[in-house]
Parts: sequence; C-alpha cells; structure tokens
Amino acid sequence: MSSSHHNLSQSPKDSIPQLQKAKVGIVVATWNHEITFAMRDACVETLINHGLNTADLIVVDVPGAFELPLGAKILLSNQNMDAVICIGCVIKGETKHDEYISNSVANGIMALSVSSGKPIIFGVLTPNDQQQALDRAGGKYGNKGIEAAHTALKMIHLSRSVHEMDKKKIGF
Repeated sequence: MSSSHHNLSQSPKDSIPQLQKAKVGIVVATWNHEITFAMRDACVETLINHGLNTADLIVVDVPGAFELPLGAKILLSNQNMDAVICIGCVIKGETKHDEYISNSVANGIMALSVSSGKPIIFGVLTPNDQQQALDRAGGKYGNKGIEAAHTALKMIHLSRSVHEMDKKKIGF
C-alpha cells in the first residue's frame, strides 16, 4: 500500500489488541541506524503501550537488512517467541543492489513466517532517498515501527484466537 498522504502510525485504537503477555523479538538492522533506531524505539514504545512488559521484549541488532531473516530465525530457535519484528531500511542507490537486498529480505522473512508458523513482521522501508525514509521513521508519514508493532499485536491476537477456537471444537 502506498503511504502517499497516509500516516502509517494512525490506526483505529479499537482495532489494536491489548495483550497482557506475549514474547516479542525485534531484530534491527544497524545500517541506516538513524532511521532504524527511530523505528525500533517507536515499535518498543507501542508494544509497551499495548500491554507488553519490557522483560517480554528481546531486541537484537544485525549489521544490515540482509541479515534480518537469519536474526529472526536465531531468535525463534533460541527463545519462545510469539512474534518477531524485523526492522530495516534499504535506500535506493545508483545500482540494483537495493533491489537484490529488498527482494531477498522480503522473501526470507515471508518464508520464515510460513515455515515457522509464527508472525515474522516485515518492518523494512524501501525508500528512494533519505528524505522518504525520514518521512516514514517519525516524519510526516508517521513511523513504520508503530505500524510493525500494530501488525505483530494483531497477528499474535489472531494466532491465539484461532488456537482457542480449536480447543472448543467438539467432534471432528
């Protein structure tokens, strides 16, 4: 979805679930850290504002966006995560490098989510320039970190709701 004239941080408050207990990993690419750290901070704040405790959040850094899927897999393998949020920023350059990185990261995150059955959230910006990134990391279009947190909360809620429905089934 294009963010043209749409603030990423604005969601109807009643559409975001409050969770009392959930373990969430956040994997942050340190490349373009002025962008990704702003997204990370907004993500953490949003999760806490929706009922999670800081003790239930595990934040780790990886060198760049390409390492996000493996960082998420390591968290899933070593921790009992309800979801992992991947935060990164790949700014278009003069070559096609950004396309290779962005496609690889998106495919890696999607594959890990499907294979693990856990929500792995794509919080990766792919702007054309630095200003577009800043606009989406706390600027005029909000903060993608907030949107990633909202997505994680909704997916954890969905997973738990379906699990509860399965417990209530009678018969086959």
